[in-house]
Amino acid sequence: KIEPSGGDPVRHLPPFHGDEEGVDRSLYWLNLNTNKRSITLDIEKPEDHASFEKLVATADVVVETFDPGYLDSLGLGYETLSKISSGIILTSITGFGQTGPHAHYKAPDIVGGAMGGIMWLAGDPRDPPNVPPWKQGYISASIHAAGGTLTALYHRDLTGEGQHVDVSMQEAVSIAQETAMQTWDMITALRTRNAHKGVIPVDVPGIGPYECSDGWVFGYVGSPAGATWGDLLAWMIEEGKAEDLADEPYKSFCEGLNLRFLSTLTQDPATIAEKFQRMAHINQVLRRFVKTKAKWEMYEQAQRRRLLFGLVSTPEDIAKNPQLQHRRWLTPVEHPELGATLEYPGPPYRLSETPWAIRRRPPAVGEHQKEVLEEAAS
Repeated sequence: KIEPSGGDPVRHLPPFHGDEEGVDRSLYWLNLNTNKRSITLDIEKPEDHASFEKLVATADVVVETFDPGYLDSLGLGYETLSKISSGIILTSITGFGQTGPHAHYKAPDIVGGAMGGIMWLAGDPRDPPNVPPWKQGYISASIHAAGGTLTALYHRDLTGEGQHVDVSMQEAVSIAQETAMQTWDMITALRTRNAHKGVIPVDVPGIGPYECSDGWVFGYVGSPAGATWGDLLAWMIEEGKAEDLADEPYKSFCEGLNLRFLSTLTQDPATIAEKFQRMAHINQVLRRFVKTKAKWEMYEQAQRRRLLFGLVSTPEDIAKNPQLQHRRWLTPVEHPELGATLEYPGPPYRLSETPWAIRRRPPAVGEHQKEVLEEAAS
């Protein structure tokens, strides 16, 4: 990782280990930079410019996030790098791509989320558009950059030819709009914010977040998979908490709650109000039932009945999750400079022949300067 002399600005983002600020203490930085070595270069200086070219000669991929045209202005654009190494992949990640009227606009994550369209879909319809949780613009752009880079590497391995991978955060985010683009293309209608309801614009019993005594679960009962609303009702009757849902007209109504029912919900306008009234009452009874249970109790009992309820996990739940603990997903990494061992998120995938591993802690600023530059020189 090539950093400026003061270190990557991400090193200064909170939260910090022990709530003490420092370039080696940002948990955000630490989480993203295991297995890397760090050097510092100012590529506008001739001596560092030359060092960078030597590094390119040894590299498969260069990833950069400078403004479009900046590397070209220094004589370090793709055309120059490809002369140093014909198979080099240069991946450029920017807000709007390398070309176009917005190419030089500044684009923090919030701009990517807004201009890519997902902010329009995020949040409650009574609120203004919401910022999706935790930097989805940066994440989407990075995921697509990784995919594009791997595609370019495959082409390089087949042909020996490198290429420039141009990634626009706006374009990457726009792919994450679920069916919003198709809805506009096919029926010229705008999908709107529906909060937890998603594509279903009404409160459907069994679908959405439900509060337990100590947290939340999310249900999707009535979908084509899993047990039916009839099975959920049977559970509620078994525990004596179905209230009047065991009686007609609610019993047969509950047993018919499925996607086929939802698809015909508005076919008979004369019955819509009555159906909505029944659904609201059923949902209230279900909420009271779920509230009597702890979240893990609700989740595990529902799973045994094949009912689609999942935990709305907090970070603490993730750390204590028995499935993740069994697979030893959290990975301990020693940090002598912090006097601590920190647990990191584990492998996103598990390869049988080339296992994923954290081989080194995140580096200090310029920690491997001499080592890396000597390797490049040799």
